[in-house]
Amino acid sequence: MRILNIDKKNASSLKEKRTLKTTIFSFFFFVATCLFSFQVYAVGTGYIFVSSEKDNVVTVLDGSSYELISKIETSDRPRHMAFNAERTQIYVACGDGESIDIIDIASLEVVDMIEEIEDPEAFDLSPDGKTMYISLEDDGALGVLDIASREMVAEIEVGEEPEGVLASSDGKLVFVTSEVANAVQIVDTEAQELAATVIVGTRPRRFALLPTEDKLWVSNELSGSVSIIDLASRTVTDTINFSPKGFRAEDITPVGIALTQDGKTAYVGLGRANHVAVLDVESKEVREYVLVGERAWNTTLTSDESRLVVTNGLSDDISVIDTKSNKVIKSVPVGRVPYMALIDD
Repeated sequence: MRILNIDKKNASSLKEKRTLKTTIFSFFFFVATCLFSFQVYAVGTGYIFVSSEKDNVVTVLDGSSYELISKIETSDRPRHMAFNAERTQIYVACGDGESIDIIDIASLEVVDMIEEIEDPEAFDLSPDGKTMYISLEDDGALGVLDIASREMVAEIEVGEEPEGVLASSDGKLVFVTSEVANAVQIVDTEAQELAATVIVGTRPRRFALLPTEDKLWVSNELSGSVSIIDLASRTVTDTINFSPKGFRAEDITPVGIALTQDGKTAYVGLGRANHVAVLDVESKEVREYVLVGERAWNTTLTSDESRLVVTNGLSDDISVIDTKSNKVIKSVPVGRVPYMALIDD
């Protein structure tokens, strides 16, 4: 055994060093704890943003109480919305205002706009957030906007009245619905040209891409159906039809599709049938129909997938569905003709 002889002076010095080390450790532990806490809790405001076509506002609701927080005035006819790459701002396509308005989430006001974009409706961003792909309804084209320079670098013809837009996760393909052509156009982003056209049902509207990215679901408003496209063969392999009780076929007008992160459950807003269909993705069967407001349009899941927010275009409200029970737990009035909801969580 080794015996250390430490005199009082050295012992005092050693004690001071240990005290200093303990203080330094405690300080850095405190800082690390604060940083960790910040990362855990600074994940978003929890606000629900709802665009309203007729009131020219984006209504902001508290995501827990559903109380009104603010009404943000925008350019005319705000429709589609999406976060920027940093999730600090929201892009809003304003069709009649011919602009993309930019909302600052911290101040809850429009702080900027990208102007002279003719009748923008829906859009999606490239994976790096630098390019915006916009359906230009009047031009029958997909606009390719460089966000930094605000230049429209290309317009690709995609058939009359394009609407839904969705980019693949690698950014190589963009899918666009053409309402008049009853087709989905597949655009090669590198070549900036059409790679394929897939005929689907009547008046296709929105998309959902499975996590495996081998299947693309497309809602057909006037066919009352969803077409499933196999992306390897670029053909329709399945069609899902809907039949909620008490509604004529012409009232079943599916539009918005929300998909769970595991790709097992899909929620489809059935338009004038005033229901949301809950589907098992693998079997392609409807598990349940959930009664909501009038003209169930777009559907949006919270990040934890415990709630589904449905915008009801004719009853001017949103329905909040508990996804465990598939019951509406809240109906909240918003602006006239709500188009979609975006959740900052």
